[in-house]
Amino acid sequence: MFHQKYNDLQAKLEELATRKNEKSDFYNGIFDRYINPVLTRDHIPLFWKYDLNPQTNPFFIERLGINAVMNSGAIYLNGKFYLVARIEGNDRKSFFGVAESDTGTYGFRFLDYPILLPDTCPEETNVYDMRLTKHEDGYIYGVFCSESKDTANPDLSAAVAAAGIVRTKDLKEWERLPNLVTLRSPQQRNVMLHPEFVSGNYAFYTRPMDDFIDTGSGGGIGFGLCKDIENAVIDKEIITSARKYHTITEAKNGAGAVPIKTDKGWLHIAHGVRNTAAGLRYVLYAFLTDLKNPAKVIAEPSGMLLGPLGNERVGDVSNVVFSNGAIALENGEVYLYYASSDTRLHVATTTIERLLDYTINTPPDPLRSVACVAQRIDLINRNLAYLER
Repeated sequence: MFHQKYNDLQAKLEELATRKNEKSDFYNGIFDRYINPVLTRDHIPLFWKYDLNPQTNPFFIERLGINAVMNSGAIYLNGKFYLVARIEGNDRKSFFGVAESDTGTYGFRFLDYPILLPDTCPEETNVYDMRLTKHEDGYIYGVFCSESKDTANPDLSAAVAAAGIVRTKDLKEWERLPNLVTLRSPQQRNVMLHPEFVSGNYAFYTRPMDDFIDTGSGGGIGFGLCKDIENAVIDKEIITSARKYHTITEAKNGAGAVPIKTDKGWLHIAHGVRNTAAGLRYVLYAFLTDLKNPAKVIAEPSGMLLGPLGNERVGDVSNVVFSNGAIALENGEVYLYYASSDTRLHVATTTIERLLDYTINTPPDPLRSVACVAQRIDLINRNLAYLER
């Protein structure tokens, strides 16, 4: 029974890993969705979960189970697509695993070992949501959320979030740097490193927060500079994409994928959050910042770019999509990796040209219903006039 069960599960894993992915029938002209997720908990190697020795595991019981595979940093390296995924065990602790693929839409396989981060923060309990930045200084940086218990608060759910920093050249050997310090923000989540120096400084996109869940006085996606990445301290944050009342960013917003450099500006895909009767709803949105001043927003279309649909709406934390990784190839193709409902990871494909057209030419949110209707009527009038020609 032991060996038969192993062989059956290994065959299913192999079938899953080699299953080709097809585009779904979804259409909006901006991007293509795919039928299958690119990573799930079923993609995890069996030797990460089971004791494969029948003497010590005669009933072939799963010893270290996996609950979800989700929010993934992404990078294209040496002709392959790499994802550094957040993997959540049945024990609720998250860790990082590297998966590689030749195609970017299917065929992802995890490397033999998850990432064992240098244990330099003894108070750190959990880590998750790594953004990967190929920086012009020659390193690949991973910036992630480092979570610790708030020892000043007796509530067992009270936590403190900081931005952890690691760097690598090959996604195998990782050097841990001190956590980012932001002097004016008590907590940070969804922090991301800009890929180029700005005025000779390292530049970070931040998300100032008053506590672990609520942004409080945090006004949106922040931007700050520091001289030394090995002792990163930001003393001033300015707001780039601001939160706004009765929009998709009303509750909070945060950086998503590392911005893509284009001839029109830095292209950002971020997440916005609003509250509903069913809880928080997360969606993705896009905006463009100036090439010379990456903190200055020059275009921000109305509404969401991508929201959860169908089965994507169901999972551990329902009605959520989240992205912290995208890959832009030299030929202009873009692979956007997004998780649904804190459970599984998907891909959407598009091009830089399409994303720029969407971001620049889609009108901004006029912020009031009457103005939104007027905006739509204007589109209708122009369309009817065109059809009557």
